[in-house]
Amino acid sequence: MNIEDFRNFCLSLPDVTEGTPFEKFAKDKFTILVFYVRRHMFCYFNIDDFTSITVKCNPGDIVELKERYQAIGAPYNGNPKYWIGVELHSDVSDDQVLSLVLDSYRMVRGSK
Repeated sequence: MNIEDFRNFCLSLPDVTEGTPFEKFAKDKFTILVFYVRRHMFCYFNIDDFTSITVKCNPGDIVELKERYQAIGAPYNGNPKYWIGVELHSDVSDDQVLSLVLDSYRMVRGSK
């Protein structure tokens, strides 16, 4: 999966917007692209290094996912109780990555 296909998938979900809210905190280092549903984050990644994503996750699923997949670990700059990091092009298939994003989207959209 490439960055444009991933971005298009996220933007295809109802009520999703995107932004780069952290640029002012990380000048000249990298740009984090964030996807929102109803003004709440559900997924983000580094545009300059599209090798991993961070998604919101059901806290009850995090331990099992980490045990099942080597590619799932600590989130980038997120609370590890609610967020996971997913290394791309590893032991998590593209379909599973999209499923995790969709679960995150649904969880955030449903909680508001």
